[in-house]
Amino acid sequence: MGLLLLSEQTGFRLVSPVPTSGGVYTEALIGNMQRLNPALDYYNSADRDVDRLIFSSLIKYDDKGLAKGDLAETWGISYDGLTYNFQLRENAEWHDGTPVTAEDVAFTIDLLRDPDSVLPDDIKEIWNSVEVIVLSDHLVQLQLPEAFSPFMDYLNFGILPKHLLGGMTYSEIINSQFNLNPVGSGPYKFEDLLVEAGKIQGVVLSSNADYYLDPPYINDFVFRYYDDAQSAYSAYEEGTVQGISEVTSEILPQVLGNSELALYSAVEPEFSIVLFNLNNSDVEFLQDANIRRAMLMALDRRGMIDRILNGQGVIADVPILPSNWAYYSSVSHIDQDVSAAESLLKEADYTLEQEGATVRSKDGQSLSFRLLHPNDSYHTQLAEAIQSDWKKIGVEVELVPVSYDALILDHLQPLTYEAALIDINYSRSPDPDPYPFWDQAQQTGGQNYSQWENRIVSQYLEEGRVLLDTSERAKLYRNFQVVYSEELPALPLFYPVYNFAVNKSVQGIRLGSWYDTSDRFSNITQWYLLAQTSSE
Repeated sequence: MGLLLLSEQTGFRLVSPVPTSGGVYTEALIGNMQRLNPALDYYNSADRDVDRLIFSSLIKYDDKGLAKGDLAETWGISYDGLTYNFQLRENAEWHDGTPVTAEDVAFTIDLLRDPDSVLPDDIKEIWNSVEVIVLSDHLVQLQLPEAFSPFMDYLNFGILPKHLLGGMTYSEIINSQFNLNPVGSGPYKFEDLLVEAGKIQGVVLSSNADYYLDPPYINDFVFRYYDDAQSAYSAYEEGTVQGISEVTSEILPQVLGNSELALYSAVEPEFSIVLFNLNNSDVEFLQDANIRRAMLMALDRRGMIDRILNGQGVIADVPILPSNWAYYSSVSHIDQDVSAAESLLKEADYTLEQEGATVRSKDGQSLSFRLLHPNDSYHTQLAEAIQSDWKKIGVEVELVPVSYDALILDHLQPLTYEAALIDINYSRSPDPDPYPFWDQAQQTGGQNYSQWENRIVSQYLEEGRVLLDTSERAKLYRNFQVVYSEELPALPLFYPVYNFAVNKSVQGIRLGSWYDTSDRFSNITQWYLLAQTSSE
């Protein structure tokens, strides 16, 4: 009300900035360029960031991780979930003026499933099972062997021009000059490479005036490559760049102390979790849900985030990302409560049986087990914090550091472990499908390493991955989360947070769902530069 009265008395009005076209934005990109080609960028986030602006995909995702059209103007799915028809935008053109057609989609999919493709085997396996039929210049059909609701996850790949790359073998495409002078159909066109002392130091892009959607406001988009975040921040201070692609913990205090920088944050598509082997007879006490609940109650997860992640994390209650459409915000939350944890252990008859004892036991069996964890500094700190918290309630943990590969191959897959600290990663997978980790059918030969066996939950998950109605799937996944939070077959810790920073002169930035670093460009056409005013 005070602002309103002030404006009435003085005649001033509160005015929001109006987006204007023009200008140059330069971003410090941490990493190095390899090949600007979406069929080759799977393992290089720096390339994916640039490719996101140059190339288009069939679909994109909204703020909740739901599919929306990109090159595909509309699409339809058959009632049985086996056939997908995609109608392409007729005004979509490659940057050289050639129309984008369904043949380009079919050509790109053939590259994805090529035996020499750099993609992981599970992705190639999906595409090898899909039949691609070009129905017309702008209509392509994909036929699946069986209904699979998460299939839309696999459609967010950059489309490549057949008229420029068709006829080449995969190895020829890997070595093609196209990767240094790419032609896409996205909001920005490739213009030039910045080369200094014989090394590629950056990429220059220009806005695509013929973009099939609204063209971007910012005329020129420049990426400059840096080896680390500190070098990127130094470039910002020198005035070389206006944005920093990743703000790590090392430079976070400097960024927060810079009044000209705006910090943007998003929950990363992964979470840390403690798995228990519920079928290991050596630690039979872990089969008791109240024991597991007590152990979660004992953990100072907020303290772990503050001390180990420098505050850059969000406590996790369930194994679904909080930004996703399937997340159930009303699921029960467990705060640290050491007294309540001790009470639960006492109710289960686990006590300090002898005077001076530090480990609880029952009928001669101690609450003692081995916790495997990756042998890097970060996970070691986290494991030590967990060990310390559990020691306070009389639970003894022996820490066993191993390489991540050994953790998976030698302990989780053969199910020889007792407990393990791991990270579950959902990068580039907006579909929340919990089936691989929690369905009882995945206990043998799958990723249900905790060996959780709940038939009702499994029915929810099995139905959820074949239904097409998102609202019906959300109900099933809500039920899954409720049961999960009650039984706690594994202990979710937290989701880390990704930060990037941009000078406040750059406006219009809005974060949606976050499944890859390139998702910071989800509304890139709406970014704009504030007009600079000169004083006389």
